[in-house]
Amino acid sequence: MYATGAFTLRSLANWCKEKDLYGNLGKEIALSNVQSILQNVFYIGLMKYGGEIHEGQHEPLISKKLFDTCQEVMAKRGRVHKLHKNDFAFLGLFKCASCGCSITAEKQKGHNYYRYTKKKGLCQEKHYLREEALTEQITSYLQKASLSSQDTEKVLAALGSEQDKAREDAQAEVSVSKEQLASVETKLRKLLDIYLADALSTEEYAAKKQSLLSQKVALNEKITDFETKGLSWLEPAREFVKSLNQATKLIEENNLSGMTTFLKTIGSNHILQNRQFFFTPKIQYELVAERSEANLSNLQFPTWYPGQESNLNPQLRRLLFYPLNYRGWGT
Repeated sequence: MYATGAFTLRSLANWCKEKDLYGNLGKEIALSNVQSILQNVFYIGLMKYGGEIHEGQHEPLISKKLFDTCQEVMAKRGRVHKLHKNDFAFLGLFKCASCGCSITAEKQKGHNYYRYTKKKGLCQEKHYLREEALTEQITSYLQKASLSSQDTEKVLAALGSEQDKAREDAQAEVSVSKEQLASVETKLRKLLDIYLADALSTEEYAAKKQSLLSQKVALNEKITDFETKGLSWLEPAREFVKSLNQATKLIEENNLSGMTTFLKTIGSNHILQNRQFFFTPKIQYELVAERSEANLSNLQFPTWYPGQESNLNPQLRRLLFYPLNYRGWGT
């Protein structure tokens, strides 16, 4: 739930309470407990003892990919803000395009307004924007990067049809990953030998060991994923498609705080310029938005296909560029 970017720590703490979930001592799971759970490496098969990370003998409860996604979401959000009486949904989302100052908010005559803080003196930008106008701009973008529930089912079905071929293609990847895993295990043994020879401090040893163990967990997970499914790319592609559907749900529910979290998750550099909202979306969301508003019969992406951009994996590229017979994805 947290990895989707649509839930805050506070909302998850409330969710735990609604589901009658308690800690070991029978107490309610507080907001700080939720954050500790999301950051605990125990759930990916590791253990922390004496300030050092060790391999656990227990079966991981979640994947490292899911764990890493949660850490990314948490890092982008920064510290937890307390809710105030007048809670402004978009506060903390953007800055002034000209001077870089944060944008503050206030309530006037029953309406929320976002304005320049003036912390750096006068600014040429005019930021006094009603929340309704800002919501309209944000909703306009989300509509371009959204997918209905019906279309989401179609795309997920299309992704599923490629499973057999993907399993065959995965064999080569498994071989490479096993070689990398053997290399990491060799490095771990050498690291221990160096440490026992007093050539490394305890702190240096612990840091390098943690890094290598993290690589080992990721490689083991990758090998298992390929060997059992042959679909290391499928889950990210599915999550991407589901995130487009999440944009649709945010619009339908008019979930403004959820829109803020979603925008932080899918992009960066959120700014206000001349009362207009801009940001830099991740490339896949940018391409979807472009396809949605363009004349699809004339649309071409010579820069992005075939395979000139390494940041876009082949399967996701196919998802974006091949026809799937629904609005916004091709003709």
